[in-house]
Amino acid sequence: MALARAWSVALLGVEGRMIEIEADIGGGSPKVTMVGLPDTGLKEAKDRVRSAVRNSGRTWPDERVILGLSPANLPKVGSGYDLGIAAAIMAATGSVPATKLLNTVLLGELALDGRVRAVRGVLPGLLAARDAGYRRAVVPAESLFEAALVDGLEVGGVARLTEFVDWLKGEGELTRPEPSVVQEPPQVPDLADVVGQPEARWALEVAAAGGHHLLMTGPPGVGKTMLAKRLPGLLPRLTAEESLQVTAIHSIDGSLSRSAPLVTVPPFVAPHHSISVPALIGGGSGLAVPGAISRAHRGILFLDEVCEFGPERLESLRTVLEEGEVRIARVKGAVRYPARFQLVLATNPCPCAPAKDADCTCSATVRRRYLSRLSGPLLDRVDLRVRLRPLSALSAHLSEPPEASAAVRERVLEARERAGKRWTERGWLTNAEVPGPALRREFALPSQVTALLDRALERGAITARGADRCLRIAWTLADLKGADKPEADEVAAALNFRERSSG
Repeated sequence: MALARAWSVALLGVEGRMIEIEADIGGGSPKVTMVGLPDTGLKEAKDRVRSAVRNSGRTWPDERVILGLSPANLPKVGSGYDLGIAAAIMAATGSVPATKLLNTVLLGELALDGRVRAVRGVLPGLLAARDAGYRRAVVPAESLFEAALVDGLEVGGVARLTEFVDWLKGEGELTRPEPSVVQEPPQVPDLADVVGQPEARWALEVAAAGGHHLLMTGPPGVGKTMLAKRLPGLLPRLTAEESLQVTAIHSIDGSLSRSAPLVTVPPFVAPHHSISVPALIGGGSGLAVPGAISRAHRGILFLDEVCEFGPERLESLRTVLEEGEVRIARVKGAVRYPARFQLVLATNPCPCAPAKDADCTCSATVRRRYLSRLSGPLLDRVDLRVRLRPLSALSAHLSEPPEASAAVRERVLEARERAGKRWTERGWLTNAEVPGPALRREFALPSQVTALLDRALERGAITARGADRCLRIAWTLADLKGADKPEADEVAAALNFRERSSG
């Protein structure tokens, strides 16, 4: 009987769990048995690994092989365990020494000819290994560009199983990551391209300064989509921690760029209205994969023509908007993905959507039915609502160039800095993240300042949630103004943004 061990990583959402791979050889007729809740793709690993080992010039044991993946009660999904399984089997047969396998994490899929193929989720897997105290990792050479983002871990890559065997025997070296080059952030369209729409531009600035959700209503061609696409250019760059969070999600999704893997600019995700609920929220068979809302984490989720999305898709966003994460249960287990994004909605006021309201052929009932696709509970979670009007004269706006993103971004960063000094000790980054109880107790405003808000609550014009969101907007307006705290004017302006009549 011969026993050897290797280590790999299992991903539950973006959280990694260390997996011990044991190989026990001997005591029966030739057969490979795998235990530890492997999925179908992992069960096929025994055939992939056998062919890869033989085609790499190594001997496959002519005895019974038992492979144990521990923790045994944790579902194992995917093909990223192949390299670890091959290492454990070869170490158990004595064809390679096992000394270098200690404190080493192995990730990679094996081709039948011994090539080591890239797998998804290398970055979050290595982050979990580093946090668990592992000192070294071996990954596919194709994945070195993202593995290099993990500090505090010695990372090497292999393109073929023979290279890995040579390294274990001390006859070769691993491929090291290339020195990282500071990449210029991708270009974001400039706000100077948008002509007119001063009210919508101001709403966009407030949304950027406070992290607020935004609804824009207006006829086609007035600039709703243009404004939304320029919002990332007003936001601050992601911090180092936020960049790793967002990049880890994109690693699991398989959408990382090889040239610039680290995501430093808030992502902008704009799904088509035909997207399914699992694709929007996350899902799939086995363990759920991240959806569009998680890819938009710490960035923008833009739903254009939002009334065409359908109630099932839109209502699925309600809980996520409050909690900043999504929890998805599937047969193989439940996972959590972060989903703290800014929601930007854009819609026409009616189905016919003429350039001028006077040309509308829709009845009042049709208009109400169209806009009622945005339910009250969802609208109650949208902080800012603005109506865009068609331009009346282009030449009047061209005489004075529109303000560029750089000037607006400077004001946004100053406002965010004021908010950061106020909230950082409590773990909040923006005004939009501050819980209502904290605003009403620890940072309560004088009664004369909130008198207008009290009257709106008494009339039923806003809900209690809406009142909390008004307070958040008021704090953002005060930050943009440079004031220490909101006054009655800021509360009134916040109530104006919360006007329910978006049509």
